[in-house]
Amino acid sequence: MTIFIEKTKKNISKKRKKLRYFAFAIMSGLFIEFVFGNISNEFWIDTVRASENLSMYSGSYALTDGKTGRVLTGKEADSPMANASTTKILTCIVTLENCKLEEVVTISSNAASQPRVRLGMQEGERYPLKDMLYGLMLESYNDCAVAIAEYVAGSTESFAEMMNAKAKEIGCVDTYFITPNGLDAEDEIGYHHTTARDLCRIMAYCTWESPQRQIFLQITQTRNFVGNANGKNYSFVNHNAFLNQMEGVLTGKTGFTNKAGYCYVAALERNGERYCIALLACGWPNNKNYKWHDARTLFEYGIENYDIKTVKVKAIDGQLEVDGYTNKSVFSDLNYPQNLQLYATEREYEVLLAENETLKAEVVFEKNIQLPIQEDEKIGVGRVYLGDILLDEYEILTRDNARAWDLPRIWREIISQFFTFS
Repeated sequence: MTIFIEKTKKNISKKRKKLRYFAFAIMSGLFIEFVFGNISNEFWIDTVRASENLSMYSGSYALTDGKTGRVLTGKEADSPMANASTTKILTCIVTLENCKLEEVVTISSNAASQPRVRLGMQEGERYPLKDMLYGLMLESYNDCAVAIAEYVAGSTESFAEMMNAKAKEIGCVDTYFITPNGLDAEDEIGYHHTTARDLCRIMAYCTWESPQRQIFLQITQTRNFVGNANGKNYSFVNHNAFLNQMEGVLTGKTGFTNKAGYCYVAALERNGERYCIALLACGWPNNKNYKWHDARTLFEYGIENYDIKTVKVKAIDGQLEVDGYTNKSVFSDLNYPQNLQLYATEREYEVLLAENETLKAEVVFEKNIQLPIQEDEKIGVGRVYLGDILLDEYEILTRDNARAWDLPRIWREIISQFFTFS
């Protein structure tokens, strides 16, 4: 009986310890949430939203803000992938930026021998460049791509160099194109590929930024095109069915190879909001229509979760406010005079944000500031971020003169802990 009682006491004691540990864990969690959670929610909330609840077929995809390039949701968005004929959007825009539509292309034996899908041109035939571009973007003809590349740069190799240079120029990080038509290829440097994020970047450039964006949209929005050359008529049908499936879709390009699977890239604009999507490895035969499902899912995700918001950022006397909230941690360097009055012009930003998002801002002061300081002298810089994207950087200036006998801020901060200044 005594042994039973002792065991019972020990069990009760263990349970009490477990309850104490459990209560401590809960209280600790609440404290952390209160302290750090409140700070985060007051000023800065992470801008990357999870996409675990999205039902997607694509092995790699991205939905980006068409203005800033920020990835709003994605999967393997920075993984290099074969991308098939979505390559042709870059082929088209590079051509438009270097040639005129009325120019004429002579077909080489190399262009004429390209595999399906193709127009079926013969060596020595001459076609308007305009017609070649419509064949490229509406029917995705491989022979048109090669004929265009050879005309623009002299060879497909030289044209690929132009494509890769343009991709780098506009901010692509991991894109390497070998062919102008997107057919699978590999050389001593690597294989033909891009990433979902980069492909969105290329589409945003083609749609909203290129000097030739209007012609690009005119071509890619055309449903049917009829042409005539070399004594024969031909007609092209746009295979971007999504143009008719969702309000606001501006452009897009499909693609397929055995390595890449079905691919799709598109841009949408609605109520001032701009979105780009890229779908890679979105099924293989017989799953041709998976891409339309994934495209709608991503665009609807953006439309339902994001809105254009106006955010005001104001920097005054070393304090920086975003929509009325003061960033408590802007003093990355406290070594500047306490009574030095600072200012910067108030700024206003139109940005795509989710419900609880805002911008992040910081002030970085110059080190070892020496007195005296004159009025309107640069004392540091203010930076405004949307996620990890730097939106703006501007000078923080002095409002008036500061004499040499002013105490450094760091000492005044320390002294103020013990004395009250009138």
